[in-house]
Amino acid sequence: MKRLLPLLLLSAVLPLYAQEPDAATHNALRQLKATMEKALNERDLDTIVANVDPQVVFTTMNGDVCRGPEQIRAYFAKMLTAPGHIVKDVKVSFDVDALTTLYGGDTGIALGSSKDHYELTNGDTFDIQGRWTCTMVRNGDRWVIAAFHYSANVFENPIVDRYRKAMWTVGIGAAAVALILGLILGRLLFRKRA
Repeated sequence: MKRLLPLLLLSAVLPLYAQEPDAATHNALRQLKATMEKALNERDLDTIVANVDPQVVFTTMNGDVCRGPEQIRAYFAKMLTAPGHIVKDVKVSFDVDALTTLYGGDTGIALGSSKDHYELTNGDTFDIQGRWTCTMVRNGDRWVIAAFHYSANVFENPIVDRYRKAMWTVGIGAAAVALILGLILGRLLFRKRA
């Protein structure tokens, strides 16, 4: 029994040491991520703007920069509902690379990737692998987003792939037309000489 007691104590104490530092803060930040992901997928702009700082800066995937909650609302309206909007629907899934880096007790920076599915108003659909960086600040007793930067690889993505395929198709078509015209002109010139 004397030999078993230290093992029992050790097994009871080890989980306490294995707990994540700042667990409550990281759990609050995980909840913020989940809330924002759900709100974006459901187009719940009220929830989105309720969880950002009044001075928030949001850099979108298409390079727009929104400052403040009202510009975020205007951006989503422009892209999803306004006359001439481009996007019919978007679904996202955010993954983090690692725990948020905390600076003091009131600022954190997180980064990660996203899997995004877009449906455009012209009927096109595509999936994009995005990258994001998010700065969060403590506002009273809760965390809010102060800055969010969202981007995709400009060299490798479904839109670029479609343009490449289109260029190949146009190039092959143009080469075929040129070949046919060359054969026709060659025959005509050959007949005139004969």
